[in-house]
Amino acid sequence: MMDIKLDPSRDDLPLMANTNHILVKHYVLDLDVDFECQVIEGTIVLFFEDGNRLKQWSRSCKETCQMESSEACTIRTPEPCHIPVTNARSSSSKMGYNNFAICGKGDKDISDKDGNHDNQEQASGISISKYSCDTENHGREEFLLVLDCCDLSVLKVEEVDVAAVPGIEKFTRSPKLTVISEELRNEMVHELVTLPADHWREQLDYFARCSQAPSCGELIFDTDTWSLRIRKTGAQTATDFPHAIRIWYKTKPEGRSVTWTSDQCGRPCVYTMGSPINNRALFPCQEPPVAMSTWQATIRAAASFVVLMSGENFAKPTLLQEGCLSWHYYVTMPMPASTFTIAVGCWTEVKPETDLPSDLEAERSLPPSETDFRYIDVCSHMEYPCRFQCASAITQEIIPHRVFAPVCLKDACQETLLPLIPLCLSAAHSVLGTHPFSRLDILIVPANFPSLGMARPRKEKTGHVSDSGASVVKHGLNPEKTFMQVHYLKGYFLLRFLARTLGDETYFSFLRKFVHMFHGQLILSQTFLEMLLENVPEEKRQELSIENIFQDWLESPGIPKPLQTERQAGAECGLARQVGAEVTKWIRVNRRPQKRKRGEPEEVFEKLLPDQLILLLEHLLQQKTLNLRTLQSLQRTYNLHKQDAEVRHRWCELVIKHKYSKAYKHVERFLQEDQAMGVYLYGELMVNENARQQQLAHKCFALTKEQMDRSSAEVVAEMLF
Repeated sequence: MMDIKLDPSRDDLPLMANTNHILVKHYVLDLDVDFECQVIEGTIVLFFEDGNRLKQWSRSCKETCQMESSEACTIRTPEPCHIPVTNARSSSSKMGYNNFAICGKGDKDISDKDGNHDNQEQASGISISKYSCDTENHGREEFLLVLDCCDLSVLKVEEVDVAAVPGIEKFTRSPKLTVISEELRNEMVHELVTLPADHWREQLDYFARCSQAPSCGELIFDTDTWSLRIRKTGAQTATDFPHAIRIWYKTKPEGRSVTWTSDQCGRPCVYTMGSPINNRALFPCQEPPVAMSTWQATIRAAASFVVLMSGENFAKPTLLQEGCLSWHYYVTMPMPASTFTIAVGCWTEVKPETDLPSDLEAERSLPPSETDFRYIDVCSHMEYPCRFQCASAITQEIIPHRVFAPVCLKDACQETLLPLIPLCLSAAHSVLGTHPFSRLDILIVPANFPSLGMARPRKEKTGHVSDSGASVVKHGLNPEKTFMQVHYLKGYFLLRFLARTLGDETYFSFLRKFVHMFHGQLILSQTFLEMLLENVPEEKRQELSIENIFQDWLESPGIPKPLQTERQAGAECGLARQVGAEVTKWIRVNRRPQKRKRGEPEEVFEKLLPDQLILLLEHLLQQKTLNLRTLQSLQRTYNLHKQDAEVRHRWCELVIKHKYSKAYKHVERFLQEDQAMGVYLYGELMVNENARQQQLAHKCFALTKEQMDRSSAEVVAEMLF
């Protein structure tokens, strides 16, 4: 258990999972989305590998492990199971899978009337204080599995009888399953989770089969604010603990990982996001990034909804019953649980109006086959079906992609977004090489999508890590952290500084090599910098060192002095020079009297790109005063209220600064349609101490606070009240 005393008055985010003792290797989710109750409910099955086995596995050579696995699994690879066999919401599900029973929620109701349990005394009848020992074990402590969990109603936890799955005996060294023991079940799970990468389809299929195997006993569990704790009587170590467990649970409408809202057309939708508490209010999991795992998920929703998920396959729905569709996604690259995302809504797929060019069609028709995954080069990550080892993927500039949006934004996406995606994908491939994922889904998110970034500020080092692997993230629950852009801005300028110092050819060659070497792994910024400096010729290093970079860019406030060189370089850029000329014109226009003198030529303004407009407005924001005539001309010249959000944000800043009341409707629209970025504007409206502007702020907040993200609403409320 975590041996850290947490102070609830602080804003630190606890990471409770005991990842040093046992690791989740795979999740299987089987869930229903209920928009009427605003609940996602069903089961999740977790497949574990304990710490002792992991250490032994890392010490053994890869060739030996592959040989053992191939001897145990010499069968024809089947297709993965995509269709669920039971609806988790049914009161008594008895539909079979390969002739064994499925446990349904109706078998035993162990929840209270609201489906919730008290934090101190769960339906299992075991309180927190009773976890420390078991009297039948003569006072010896039992192993305690700790998962990160918050805002969930856990209904039941049970051990999965994987030995009941037909054909599972191939994952043991025993020719016949005569005596079924905990050790034998755990051996089966171990062999399953360590299958070679080229058996990934078979592995997913057996994960699905095992996830629906019957229970072989309920486990004792308890929850508190931040964790779910599970134990089995008599299991004293992680090795003894069941390596496959099923958790029956449902989310809560107020859960901080799940946002129930409406899209831009006013239709209901729900999405998850790995911030601010990651996915622990969506499913019980291991949150620390070191807990890399794979997953597969079956999600059911009403037929009018589309289910999108971070998966490697283009899911096509299956009709289960009238008015209900089932969607199945899977991931074979081990990743942190915080990268799991799901979005369910009345989205429409935005497709090109005309047929794709033949060359693009060829790019989209390159699904990797089973035989593609042969080791072309040695990768440093844990084994998975890596696209860097796939011959067809290496040359694939444009991966298959889909675009989804609310119906009311379909035309805008078709006209503006769709043509850009192939260009962006091709450019990314030319710079960084092989795309790590086989496909891409792009969704136009609802207006209240809160995050402007996923990082947490590095005010202090992460808190003490206990022997179990538990720790705390300093300032992890600070509601303002999603709006702090300093680390992104400084990071951008740092990379620009490095590119200019080293030269584009050296810099981009390094980036490609870095991605190739570290794909599929967790790395630190120090690793990036160490490798960068190793690849820089001595004559180009100048005063570059890891210590200097950390001091100037990561540990000191403000913009570092080296940025002056970057600014000078920017001034030399042709596009920036063009903006400078336009700024001069606008300042000249602003200084003129209201009536132009006879014969005086009217200023002619050049067309500017969106990035140039941002730079123009940034320069004009530095002017002490702009008259209303100038502001009106600015809006008319560039059609500012119809530009992208970055441009409109600067325009709204100008409107607020100079109290241009005719354009207050643009500010009101921005606060409602771009709620995350709008947080800054609330501050500007209040700081001016102008009664009309403050009234506007209160009006907009009253209209949007019910749909606004919780962190956004907290930050704005502090500004207003």
